[in-house]
Amino acid sequence: MASNLFMVCYDLNSPGQDYNPLIEQIKSYGTWWHHLDSTWIIKSTKSAAEIRDHLGQYIDANDELLIVRFGSEWAGKGFNEKGYTWLHDNAFK
Repeated sequence: MASNLFMVCYDLNSPGQDYNPLIEQIKSYGTWWHHLDSTWIIKSTKSAAEIRDHLGQYIDANDELLIVRFGSEWAGKGFNEKGYTWLHDNAFK
């Protein structure tokens, strides 16, 4: 099964909430990019709904989570060379 690229965005709305369990689960997908505060990009063979269900176990009921599969185009601005290199090497390959 082919891997797809997904954007994972979240807002944890409880003051003092520990992000570490969620972040560790995001990193468990193996290939990831993280240059924006609450936004990650991961590669996975799972569907967006499967990723949502997996990561959704690590957020509270009042938190927000968005999983989006990349299409055929991307653009960015302001990232360092390492960030652009990761995107170039992993996006739409």
